[in-house]
Amino acid sequence: MQDNSNPLIFVVEDNKIYNKLLVRHLGSNKFTNVKSFYTGEECLKYMHEEPVIVIQDYLLEGMNGIEVLKRGKQISPASEFIFLSGQDNMDIAVNTMKFGAYDYIVKDQMTLDKMIDKIKKILSVKNLEKSNKQYKKGKVLFFVILAVIILTIIIIFLNDLYKNI
Repeated sequence: MQDNSNPLIFVVEDNKIYNKLLVRHLGSNKFTNVKSFYTGEECLKYMHEEPVIVIQDYLLEGMNGIEVLKRGKQISPASEFIFLSGQDNMDIAVNTMKFGAYDYIVKDQMTLDKMIDKIKKILSVKNLEKSNKQYKKGKVLFFVILAVIILTIIIIFLNDLYKNI
């Protein structure tokens, strides 16, 4: 499991200027473990690195964003996808969510702030899930140790009882 204090984030945006803007904005918000790609095909070659978050455009040259999402989820099911798109179309947004996107953000003057907010929410949930797993492991370990102690006491008691017979 990745360290969520500096999560691996992929940016998939075919507009080179907007791609650089996204990467810089992530860096200015302390997200420095970022890899950027200009095509979905290029991104998919690196999905085995299991990014925590993939931020991508819907309309990409070559394969579209949904195809990248579907293939990416097959390789890295835990990766969360955030779509950034100029397509202000409810059907497209619903479709991305249907295939497993975390969110769909229409590009406007608030896009960068919305993106950072969604990233923080994703990381918060992932940290809660990690804490919950650790708590469950600790609880199981506690009961295993307790069972061993009880069995040891029973064995000692039975051993002493057998000696006194």
